[in-house]
Amino acid sequence: MNPVNQAFEYTPIGIMHSPHTVPHETPIQPVFAQACPGWAEIRPEYAEGLRDLEGFSHVYLLYHLHRAGPAIMQVEPFMDTQSRGLFATRHPCRPNPIGLSLVELLAVEGCILRLRGVDILDQTPLLDIKPFVPRFDQCQDARGGWTDSVNDEQARTRGARGFEKGNL
Repeated sequence: MNPVNQAFEYTPIGIMHSPHTVPHETPIQPVFAQACPGWAEIRPEYAEGLRDLEGFSHVYLLYHLHRAGPAIMQVEPFMDTQSRGLFATRHPCRPNPIGLSLVELLAVEGCILRLRGVDILDQTPLLDIKPFVPRFDQCQDARGGWTDSVNDEQARTRGARGFEKGNL
């Protein structure tokens, strides 16, 4: 079978817990939820895989955007008022609703990962965890495309979506 036409099935390795229960009130990126705590509850059969993770300060979380709507190829990003191509955004309504967040890892307590900077809805199925490795996860001369034209104040105001004001 041609891999392009192949369907995939994933089994969650755990579940996310956070104070975020309403999608349109959830910060849109971890940078806008820096003080927000949360935790990942990992299924016991995957506990062995958490060994040695406590030495990392940050982890990437990949998760299923279980409350996202159908895919839309042109969207108005949260930080902008102009329509953009879906793949030039991090909008949740994607053909494969997979989310990605870089969060601070505070502690590993058995099957619980204590986290900070959580911009993920409560009860979101967690698909994978990957460590952030400063030696590898950096890009010289990186560009932010259209997001470079959004001023910091506008990005902060629209990105936090009430979180910084304590509206959780």
